[in-house]
Formats: sequence, C-alpha cells, structure tokens
Amino acid sequence: MSIFPLPVFEADADPTNRDALTLEEQLAATEAPKTMVVRFGRMQMIGEYESKDLRAGCGSKLVVRTHRGVELAEMLTTTCPNAGCGSAVSRQDMMQYIDASGGKDYPFYDRGRVLRIASTDDLRNFQERSGQAINLAGRSKELAQFFNLEMKIVDAEMTLDGQRATVFYHSEERIDFRELVQDLAAEFRCRVDMRQVGARDEARLVADYERCGQQCCCKNFLKVLAPVSMRSAKQQKATLDPLKISGRCGRLMCCLRYEDTTYKELKANLPHRKTRVGTEEGPGIVLDGQILTQLVKIKLEHDNRIIAVPVEELMDPDECPDPTAVPEPEPIPAAEPHKRSRRRKRRRGSGSQPPHQGEQQGDQATANDSDKPAGGRSRRRRRGGGSKKAASQPAPNEPTASGDQPPKKKRRRRRRRRGGGSGGSESSGGSTAGD
Repeated sequence: MSIFPLPVFEADADPTNRDALTLEEQLAATEAPKTMVVRFGRMQMIGEYESKDLRAGCGSKLVVRTHRGVELAEMLTTTCPNAGCGSAVSRQDMMQYIDASGGKDYPFYDRGRVLRIASTDDLRNFQERSGQAINLAGRSKELAQFFNLEMKIVDAEMTLDGQRATVFYHSEERIDFRELVQDLAAEFRCRVDMRQVGARDEARLVADYERCGQQCCCKNFLKVLAPVSMRSAKQQKATLDPLKISGRCGRLMCCLRYEDTTYKELKANLPHRKTRVGTEEGPGIVLDGQILTQLVKIKLEHDNRIIAVPVEELMDPDECPDPTAVPEPEPIPAAEPHKRSRRRKRRRGSGSQPPHQGEQQGDQATANDSDKPAGGRSRRRRRGGGSKKAASQPAPNEPTASGDQPPKKKRRRRRRRRGGGSGGSESSGGSTAGD
C-alpha cells in the first residue's frame, strides 16, 4: 500500500509556516490551572485541590495532602478551561456529573492541596509503602486468628509519609478489635484505622476482570455501588440463574442497573396483560409484550388467532374495524342481453379447396339434408356399432309381441367431439350421400 503525504502535515513541516511563538512563550500565554482533579487511595477516591502554578498533564503523578495525610495521586483533569489542557472541564459540569453519579454518596473531597509533581524519590517511596501494606495485611490476618475474631482481612494501605495505615476487613457482625489495633500500631509505629467494607467493596479492592473481558466496573469507574434487585433481571428478561447474573462479589452484577431506567420508560408504553385493545384486524386481548422491540402479543376475539402488533398501531377497541360485521350488499347492475354464440363447423381442407369443389360439397350436404326424416335431428352414430343396436330394438312407441310397453331409454349425454371437421359424415344421411 502506497503512502501519500498529507498537505496539512507538509505545511507544518515547512519552517516558514510555523508559529513564531516558542513553547515557553505559548506556556506563558496560557493561565496556570487554579484547581486540579485527582484520584488517590485504594478505593479510588476523587478530590479537587488547589495548585500553586503547577503545569501537569492528565495522568501525571502528584504529591497531594488529603484529609488522611500525604499521598500519591493521579491527575485526571483541571477545572479551568484556559489551562491549555484539552480535557479541562468547568466546575459546574463536574458538579453535575457528581450529582448524577451518586450525589452525597459520591467519594468527593476538597479539603487539601497539591504539593508538587511526584519525583523519582516519591515514586520509590510509594513502592516501599506498598510493600509495608502487604506485610500489614498479612500480620492482621495472623492476629485476627490469634484473637478468634470472625473477620476477613481484605486489604491494607499506607500513606506516602508512613504516618497512617488503613486495614479493610469484611464481617457480618460487629467486632471488638481494640487489642488487634494496639498490637498493629505498636509493631508498625503508625496510626491504624480499621474500615469495614461489604462484598461489593471487597471486589473493588481485589477483583480484576469480569466474564465480559473488561475490568470490573466497581474497580474501573463506579464510585457508588447501589444495590441491584432481582426485579431488574426479570424486567430485562435475563436468565435467573444466580451463577450467570452474579459478579465477582457473589451479588447481582452492577451492569443490570445501566439499562434499568430505559427499560422502565419503554415498559410504560406497553399495555398491561389481559387488557382489551383494538387492531386493524379487530379487537383482542393482550397476552404479552416485548420491551425492546415494542411489540404486543394479542389474541383476537373473533377467530382466536395470535398476532404481534407494534404499539403505535394499537387503537380503541370500540373504534377498530369489526371483521364479524356483515357488509351491505352492493347494487346488482342491469343484466345485458345474452348473445348467443354460434359455433362454426370446421371442415377438412375447406381453406385449400378451390371454389367449385366447395360448391359441389354444399350441394351434396343439401341432398343429404333432404333425405333426413322430417321433424327432428339425426342422431350421431355411437362408437362400437350403435346403428346395429338401433335396428334390433323396437321403436319406442310400438308395442312388443307380448303386448307390454317397451322399457324407457336412459338419456345419455352426447359427447362433443372437439374436431368438428367430420360432422357431416357422422349422420346416416350424410354417409349415404358421401358414398
């Protein structure tokens, strides 16, 4: 595949077309962001902190002071559109996003400030604190078994300055862990906080990927883990197998809430079951409805047929057409006089004979007609010796030798022969004249 240079990039490559401002001058022309939005901690909390003339791009590592202490955070965006960052948002848009994502339950903090951009020493110190947090979690499990505490240690974390540590645990009951905290604080020489989490928060801390192939939503972007009911699964026609609709936490999957509002709005358009509605084919009773396709399954009243009708085509059952109604008879038009069709008798070779031969045949046909008995038509001969049977049987009006009346003949339908060319030769008189 050949590569063609684009004219836009060719123009940028020309030094004469470049802007006279250098990079330093361009940075000086833009305003420094007043606040930065960062993400910090194992629970992926969000904070908006003031910055002192710091210019950092999205994804940069920052050292911030939060309500828990000095921590390492990741920059997400800025709230100043003139900061020179394409991902900058206004504070109003950010607050609208927080209200739509959970409101007061959203983990948003604004008490703190950005200290500096993280250096190499800060990143090395963060790795050391992460190793200490792993040791803290392991030691917490040992002490929990030693004190016979019915709790599950999930994870632990430490701040960047090492002055505060947080241990996350899961338990169904309330536990007295004062002795556990005293031993941990004396061993690691820091303040230890015990925080109880649920099954969904446990998945946020330790889970990685879900069966869909994507990273778990609770760990990736969800901040407020609202409960999910079985009603959402039934409404979306999902399978009710707990193994297929449960996530890593053992609860119903959070993605069932994503389309729940849409399903509610679409379901409100469908009529209820056993409701009488009208269609183009007549009134019927609603059996079921499909939410996504907006189709209604209806059983017609007049013939019990089951049809699927879109919601837009439903109407009032009293105003819909009634298929059982008898239509009014249409006026019959006046009958035209019957035209009697005349059938021509085709004769063999009539088209190829000369005129004088046709006249001779016409004279012979006239002679044959004169030989026929008057008062009736001549009957055609039947195949298989019909003339012999007529000669042997007595006349219908003459009495027999015993004096009894002769039996009546059964009327038989005359067979119409399709080829009418030999019509003249079938009669008895015609055969005599032909001979």
